[in-house]
Amino acid sequence: MTDFAIFLDFDGTLVEIAPRPDAVVVEPGLPGVLDALRDRVGGALALVTGRPIATIDGFLAPGRYDVAGLHGVESRRGGRVAGCEPEAFPALRAGLAGIRQTVAPLDGVLIEDKGCSFAVHWRLAGEADAARAQAAVEALAGQLGAEYRLQLGKAVGEILPASATKGHAIRAFLDEPPYAGRRALFFGDDLTDEKAFAVVDRDGGVAVRVGDGDTIAARRLPSPAAVREVLAAWAAGAPIDPDRLPPA
Repeated sequence: MTDFAIFLDFDGTLVEIAPRPDAVVVEPGLPGVLDALRDRVGGALALVTGRPIATIDGFLAPGRYDVAGLHGVESRRGGRVAGCEPEAFPALRAGLAGIRQTVAPLDGVLIEDKGCSFAVHWRLAGEADAARAQAAVEALAGQLGAEYRLQLGKAVGEILPASATKGHAIRAFLDEPPYAGRRALFFGDDLTDEKAFAVVDRDGGVAVRVGDGDTIAARRLPSPAAVREVLAAWAAGAPIDPDRLPPA
């Protein structure tokens, strides 16, 4: 048994970022590692991601895990699901329809509709079209007002309900068994994870940044492959001790 509850981002943390959201590759052994590690920590393992829960289930099948999806808009804990209801966000849906028209002429710009949020990806776009896509999503976020927020990441801008943050999602898990009474150990790689790192740090947990870039995390791993290696070692019985990870 460990005093840590383990929280894992998905894209850029467990799997390498792909040019398209649907093109990520999951290592065949990853679900087995997650299953074994979850057993070792008494069930206190969850994914905290911007992806919908259904998408995570598809990538990690046959594994099924506790998940905070869409940055916490939806969640599954102990088999209990609090789902996303797109009709509850009419302004967001209207904004999505508008931005589809705005970015349609831009080469390499993709829209990922998540129901209760949406993301505009410009990883495949040229510099000019990428700048136009970012400007469009920033302008829409400003028009939608305080009920929504813009989360910028690696060649992506996502608009989502303002109340949805990974930090709040982690705290919600820690309010209930088997997470309650444990310290959060959170692995993430992007700007949205940095905000959650701050929450984890304030609450006495440990944050682990994956990849390069400025960070407030105490620890760092260089890549998703390194994360998978650490998780596999822990699943096999190595001490779950973040102090042994490289400093950030």
